[in-house]
Amino acid sequence: QVQLVESGGGLVQPGGSLRLSCTVSGIVFSYYDMGWYRQAPGLQRDLVASISPGYGTNYVDSVKGRVTISRDNDKKTAYLQMNSLKPEDTAIYYCYVNYGSGRWGQGTQVTVSS
Repeated sequence: QVQLVESGGGLVQPGGSLRLSCTVSGIVFSYYDMGWYRQAPGLQRDLVASISPGYGTNYVDSVKGRVTISRDNDKKTAYLQMNSLKPEDTAIYYCYVNYGSGRWGQGTQVTVSS
């Protein structure tokens, strides 16, 4: 059974930082692409960043230079370091593993507000 457990969300002021974590069990983590998506109220779920097994990364333009995705294969964990956060970054953030038809985490709320 594949499980993704996210942590690290919360309330932060504009300009602040957060690091999200996603720990995966039930698969050989190092084999698969990982991604972070986000969904704001009333909007679709969109890709924020992804990382391949070979550590290649991809970012949506709106977060480039502010966000870093990484992975630790020994810990079976993917990370999303977010800096210089803006109110428009407010959303539920979901971890995704490209295993089979895809698996999602439960989501973690990120709220950027003063």
